[in-house]
Amino acid sequence: MRNFDGILFDIDGTLTSTNELIFASFNHVAKKYLNKSYTPEELIALFGPPEDEILKELTGEKYNEAHFDYFDFYNKNHEALADIYPGIKEILNDIKKAQIPLGVFTGKGRKAASITLKTLGLYDYFDMIVTGDDVKRHKPNPEGIVMFVEKFNLDKSRVLLVGDAPADIKAARGAGIKIASVVWDSYAKAAVMESNSNYVFHTVEELHKFVRKNIQ
Repeated sequence: MRNFDGILFDIDGTLTSTNELIFASFNHVAKKYLNKSYTPEELIALFGPPEDEILKELTGEKYNEAHFDYFDFYNKNHEALADIYPGIKEILNDIKKAQIPLGVFTGKGRKAASITLKTLGLYDYFDMIVTGDDVKRHKPNPEGIVMFVEKFNLDKSRVLLVGDAPADIKAARGAGIKIASVVWDSYAKAAVMESNSNYVFHTVEELHKFVRKNIQ
């Protein structure tokens, strides 16, 4: 039975194992320009706006050089530090075969999102990619979801966002759509588990079974 007419995915921690790469990229810049390093928890606390805004806040007048170094490191170390979760492409293939609009809604900037999606062979699956550079108000604001719903003229009650963070839950609720929280690599698993998502999945296989059942 088809219960969804549009599905959105977050990137980091949902489609791809990229958190280690992001932490390493920020610390590469922090060590060079600030002579310090951040814990994962400290970096997570900065998340929300895209990388460029965080870099501007951290490095000030050195932003241009820091921007280059961040993305140079992010690109060159992508293969070593990041990967797609096994089974994700099969889910995306099933959604595409069902001819259901497929989107990305991420807090990443467009440059980082494009590097990750293209490097891991995911970019062409998506009918719409909304990044932190494409919205005026970042997650947990639902602006990016609303853009997707309006572009494809969808009934909000039949749209699903798949994400790993509390911000995804808040954004989905703000937009009036369903939220599927995935916790196979969530940096905020405890908070997610306490947030009463519509659906929670601990493995990619569990999500795949759910998707197949709901897009027929």
